[in-house]
Amino acid sequence: MTMAQTKTANSPATKRAPRTLAGTLPATDNTRAQLVSQYEAALRLMQEGKYDKAHAAFDKMLAAGAGELSDRVRMYANACLLQSAKGKNTFASHEEHYDYAVSLLNDGHYEDAREQFKLILKENDKADYALYGLAVLSSMTGDSHRCLEHLTEAIRQNPRNRIQARADSDFQDMADDPRFTELLYPEV
Repeated sequence: MTMAQTKTANSPATKRAPRTLAGTLPATDNTRAQLVSQYEAALRLMQEGKYDKAHAAFDKMLAAGAGELSDRVRMYANACLLQSAKGKNTFASHEEHYDYAVSLLNDGHYEDAREQFKLILKENDKADYALYGLAVLSSMTGDSHRCLEHLTEAIRQNPRNRIQARADSDFQDMADDPRFTELLYPEV
């Protein structure tokens, strides 16, 4: 008889729950299945952009004991907090909001900048500077049609935007477009 066979024959029938770095696994398969189900539901909420609800679900799991998933649950709960806070910027003035949008644009975060310019316009549809920002963004991303649309409206609302655009190096990619030249120099 080998040593392994002897040990198996003499060992008690009770089974201990395995331990991991995150703690002890739930004792029953039913408890584990329920935990995994809650985890998957919280992840779905997170993927749907419902960060507040996902955070609450992850916190509930941690309070109840997340077992082997504790580290992941903590990580996702923190990610939900960051995502929730991301969209809640507050600005003391419209100029401050515009400066933030321009900084996003300058850092190459084009979609975030576009979102901020649109938020400015949603609050004030007469914000010619946000239209100008959208025109610059469109020029930088190679969308000449939208660039001309936004710049035309910005100039219509505030003719000084025409003079600013003439000296703005961000429109360098538009310089060869005759529609752009005609918009900036209508008197020629």
